[in-house]
Amino acid sequence: MSLAYHPPMAFRNAHLQTIYPTLFRRTPLITDLRERIDTPDGDFLDLDWARQPKNHRLAIITHGLEGRSRSQYCQGMAAALRRGGWDVLAWNFRGCSGQPNSRLQSYHSGATSELQIVLDHVFSSTDYTAITLVGFSLGGNLTLKYLGDLGSDLDPRIRGAVGLSVPCDLASSAKRLEQRSNRIYMARFMRSLRAKVREKAMRFPAQLSVEGLNSMRTFAEFDDRYTAPIHGFKGADDYWSQSSCRHALDQIAIPTLLINALDDPFLTPSCFPHKAAETNPNFLLDTPNHGGHIGFIEFNKAQLYWSERRTTSFLDQAMVADAKPAPP
Repeated sequence: MSLAYHPPMAFRNAHLQTIYPTLFRRTPLITDLRERIDTPDGDFLDLDWARQPKNHRLAIITHGLEGRSRSQYCQGMAAALRRGGWDVLAWNFRGCSGQPNSRLQSYHSGATSELQIVLDHVFSSTDYTAITLVGFSLGGNLTLKYLGDLGSDLDPRIRGAVGLSVPCDLASSAKRLEQRSNRIYMARFMRSLRAKVREKAMRFPAQLSVEGLNSMRTFAEFDDRYTAPIHGFKGADDYWSQSSCRHALDQIAIPTLLINALDDPFLTPSCFPHKAAETNPNFLLDTPNHGGHIGFIEFNKAQLYWSERRTTSFLDQAMVADAKPAPP
């Protein structure tokens, strides 16, 4: 099958591409072995594994905003990667695994230290010699920022990466989601975020107020009031600016693919970093005309979506192009 994306005739609408998989796709649970690890600040992260004996290749999947390791898009990708011979680790941001995390702090778009905690655990407890990173939406921004921030200092066991439907410019994407046509998505995100704040306010009443929470309808309001101050930023604008991966893409030093559909209702022109792709030979930008946000629907015998086939093909090529020796 071709690696150019040609959507089924009935799925050329961006909103249908975005909504259909969430409502109707049914993916088997691939990463069915859960492990809980402690974080240096006294919290925990839940990691979900799919492993096979004597495999030295691992793909690490990072989910999107208010998603989880068991979201259909994570398990669809896990199925494709497992089919391609990879072990898979799909990890959960704090508070996203089904149990509230222990601290006031949660997760955010630029929290690359969380991914480092996961990687440090993998490095210290396994013998994988080839590791790749796959990130969706917010998780894709975090993944690409991590790679760019480290640049040539990246651990040599990490060989390639793919970001899918990534809001590379967080400020413009947040404003795009305020548009009337995106009201259904914003309402869903805010409903989940407000519920988490209410739960945390019960445990941390001296540090968290819910006054005005019910009237919040946008990321600008929520991030300015909660995300930014809780995680050490001056406000929403400062948080978005410091956390956007677009500032770091030219420093990525391993084969990395970004797949952003041109009709993605969450993205703006500044989320399509053509200049970085032109100047950095390690960074490839793929912009299909269709696909929506984490859509790329396809119907085939393997029950894989186009983005999953494209990802596994790219990562296999990255392994061939970057056959670095394992560190001692």
